Amino acid sequence: MAKVFGINTKIRGKVGEYIYRQTKKGTVVSEAPVKPVTPRRSQQQMNIRTQWANLGAIYKQFDSMLRRGFEGLPPQMSVYNAFIQANLGNVKVYITRLMRLNGGAILAPYQITRGSLPSISMAKNASNILVSSVHLGSLAISATTTVAQFSQAILDNNSSFVEGDQLTFFHGKQSIDSVTRTPRVSITGYKVVLDTADDTPLWNIVEKIGFSVSDNCLATSEEITNGAAAWVHSREGIDGTLKVSTQFFYVENSALATYQSHTAVTAAINSYGGINSAAVYLQPELNTVTP
Repeated sequence: MAKVFGINTKIRGKVGEYIYRQTKKGTVVSEAPVKPVTPRRSQQQMNIRTQWANLGAIYKQFDSMLRRGFEGLPPQMSVYNAFIQANLGNVKVYITRLMRLNGGAILAPYQITRGSLPSISMAKNASNILVSSVHLGSLAISATTTVAQFSQAILDNNSSFVEGDQLTFFHGKQSIDSVTRTPRVSITGYKVVLDTADDTPLWNIVEKIGFSVSDNCLATSEEITNGAAAWVHSREGIDGTLKVSTQFFYVENSALATYQSHTAVTAAINSYGGINSAAVYLQPELNTVTP
């Protein structure tokens, strides 16, 4: 509070952030009290906000492997934003703030790439092996199979592939932290460039888990249990432009349902401050009058 002189002595009332009062001792100015701002947190806002936690945690586990996963992005949009946009509200998974801070995440059937190349479909066979739609003809992959042999088999049996294309296998694993008991995720990517002149053994540059054969098609070497998987076909043009297949994670995860339940939604919302009652608007179904 301060006494003022000059032209300010003619002012009365609230002006901006200050209040002017006339007293026997002259004009006194003081700061106007700051009205606390209550954030508007409606049910809908919190449902969306709490989905971001798991989406961000999963994207982080890709560790730049999705850097070119979305084709034709406008200059102002990042791959991260494209990933969030593709999945927010479509696959709903809720984790608490503490779980996020502890590095927790839940594998879910998120869309991980988007583009114009034909998608690679996936399905489990009778042996619970995940089999792709990439045909390999009579090729039997072993420790001696070369990149050249693998590439030739793909080119001979799949019209959508050309020499120089890249095939990537993403493998996610769900685990539990031994100390905090927080569900954790690790994601690994393995890629091979189709080259019919490359005599390097295939399994020297990629892992058997995503580059094996079943039913004459590219397949996993074992059942995907508490994990996720996807093959991605990509192609880089001479001018540096990218083409990629649109792919979603195939997920077998016993923990997923727990973090999609009403209980999970409530716990996640409460961990971020809950719903602000001031943001709850009139709900007609609660205000009907029975004649």
